[in-house]
Amino acid sequence: MAFITDKEELKPGLIIFRRGDVAHRNFYCRIKLPKDDRYKTIALGTPERDAARDRAFDHDADVRFRLKHDVPVFNRPFRQVAEEFIAVQQRRADTGEISQARVKNLKNVLLGALDRYVGSTQIHLVGQDRWAAYPTWRRENGKGRHRAQISDSTISFEMGAFNAAMNFAIRKRYVPANQRFESKPKLKTMRRDEFTLEEYRKLHTAGRAWIKKATTAPGTWSRTMCYNFMLIMCNTGMRPPEAKNLRWRDIMPAKDRDGKEIIVLFVQGKAKSRKLVAPKSVGDYLDRIRAISKATEPDDPVFTIISGKPAKYLFEDAVEKLLTHAELKIGPNGTPRSTYCFRHTYATFRLSEGVDVYILAEQMGTSVKMIEQHYGHVNTIKHADRVLQGMSGWEPMMTDIADSDSIAQASAGAKARLAAKPVRRTRTRRV
Repeated sequence: MAFITDKEELKPGLIIFRRGDVAHRNFYCRIKLPKDDRYKTIALGTPERDAARDRAFDHDADVRFRLKHDVPVFNRPFRQVAEEFIAVQQRRADTGEISQARVKNLKNVLLGALDRYVGSTQIHLVGQDRWAAYPTWRRENGKGRHRAQISDSTISFEMGAFNAAMNFAIRKRYVPANQRFESKPKLKTMRRDEFTLEEYRKLHTAGRAWIKKATTAPGTWSRTMCYNFMLIMCNTGMRPPEAKNLRWRDIMPAKDRDGKEIIVLFVQGKAKSRKLVAPKSVGDYLDRIRAISKATEPDDPVFTIISGKPAKYLFEDAVEKLLTHAELKIGPNGTPRSTYCFRHTYATFRLSEGVDVYILAEQMGTSVKMIEQHYGHVNTIKHADRVLQGMSGWEPMMTDIADSDSIAQASAGAKARLAAKPVRRTRTRRV
């Protein structure tokens, strides 16, 4: 190398030298790893040749000791290992071994949340304790501007990426094999903070009053948009990314087999798409949005800001203000509610009304397992007649329920059981 000066070979594979591209006169040593075409360069911190020789021999002995006892020779931060791992995965994606989407997801995780967690930590210091503490750290730190609750599935995927990067480091011999992570910590399943029926009604009422309290035209516009967005989300079960991708061309009026008017929505997420059905009331909410929107062409997004540009954050600030105004911001678990709670509300209401879990899973674009895992607490509501059958003082009865904008009046089975005994119903005002 042109910048090497005063080079001296102390023994095969070990040299000391000065660098011509720096101002100081201190020595360095370069050690060749036995049986490997790799070198380790170390700053010796002295301009004295005799002292440099002694230190070089000490470092050479240390390297050999490390190799013998399978201790890492090269120190590097987790971030550097993650970048190397991503580069390898990118080459695999370029040849079709794995999908480009997977590489993108790995990159987002390893250079995102995990970089904040251990990015600057030397790879040999990333041990079992850091691995086990990750779920707690992730939930405490959240993501986005409002630190939305992190789901178990998200944490599980991120820990999978964490583990894959560490295994890569082991294969590259950056860390010893005994530093391999043990099994994933058991995640405590987090209940989804949906709105109860009473809370949903309260949100309706508070939302209307909230719009009237706006003091400017733009304020009225944004609150009206946010309010109708909330109604659409609670009555369709769309994910926020699907709502962000929704275009006017994706909305189709239709009729069910009984001739009732419905709305069919073609929704698209990150990699999947599906059709979902919604009641006619959703079409009314969409008409309200169309009436105030500056973007109503077929290819335009449904949810926009006042200028007509796409709503990048889907009214996060406005939703937070609406929930705060309605005194519903904090859920029963003590965590702040977010836009995703509208989807959970939809699922809970549908299950409460007896919708089959398989049909609901298809409608929501998820798995039966996920429905059962996160909404299993609704089962006792669905089957209350069986759970309470024979208990003293119990009689089947109709409960107050939301109007047709949110959930159906009652299941067909309940109607049949009550046909012989008329029950007074409480009607709620249509939104």
